[in-house]
Amino acid sequence: MNATARTLGLFAILTLLFVGIGYLIGMYYGDTLTSLLFFLILALVLNLFSYFYSSKIVLWSYRARIISEEENPRLYGIVKNVAMKADIPTPRVAIIPISLPNAFATGRNPKNAVVCVTEGLLRILNDDELEGVIGHEIGHIKDRDILIMTVAATITGALSFMSRAYLWRSVFSRDEDDFLAYIFIALAALGALLIQLAISRSREFKADEQSARITKKPLALASALRKLEYHASRNPLRRGNPSTASLFIVNPFRGYGFIRLFSTHPPTEERIRRLEKMAREFSYL
Repeated sequence: MNATARTLGLFAILTLLFVGIGYLIGMYYGDTLTSLLFFLILALVLNLFSYFYSSKIVLWSYRARIISEEENPRLYGIVKNVAMKADIPTPRVAIIPISLPNAFATGRNPKNAVVCVTEGLLRILNDDELEGVIGHEIGHIKDRDILIMTVAATITGALSFMSRAYLWRSVFSRDEDDFLAYIFIALAALGALLIQLAISRSREFKADEQSARITKKPLALASALRKLEYHASRNPLRRGNPSTASLFIVNPFRGYGFIRLFSTHPPTEERIRRLEKMAREFSYL
């Protein structure tokens, strides 16, 4: 029920965000009712599209390939074992052809979830560390975070793309309306980003805790996070949409200064500190 309430709340907030932008545009053009109706319909269409297709878009954008147990017994076996411990159906498993080590989970619910790992992750982690990372992603699935985070990432990405398109259009246009449209859509994108941040940061701590409780190996996850943070800081992901950063276990895109305030993840050092504290408290050492 909590997961359902969070999902409905997200859709409601995003709808209100669109309606608010529609109201501002309507006030400017003097046709508030038409603008409100247009943006309300747009919000409903985006919400429905995101609900049914957002996970497919994310998988496609990173060229994730669904694999069978025979193709990678090691990875598939760990996912199957952790899912059994968490008492959820075994999710589908996908590999992303990226050398940067990372992972994420997506899908509408535990029955159609997908756990995705990069080729780089499989190369640098030992079995215990890999189990810790998979436990984190299974934690997201178990808590039904995957739909909320995927939908938020998809809508934020769409609004960011629209704002950039109108920005370039306004640069080469003398029409004041083009620049105004850019301002309104950019505000909507910023609002969606702030919603995404509010969702993501707290859920990362919770997924780390779920991994520790499911696998009984918090220090293995802490070790994996150190490795992933190291590689992300030295060789950040060059392709892909930064709006999807919240899906990954460690932010694969890097930012500095003011941009770090909008990080989708809590500091990795704090996550590691909490995992080490759990290890001491629950005698997982």
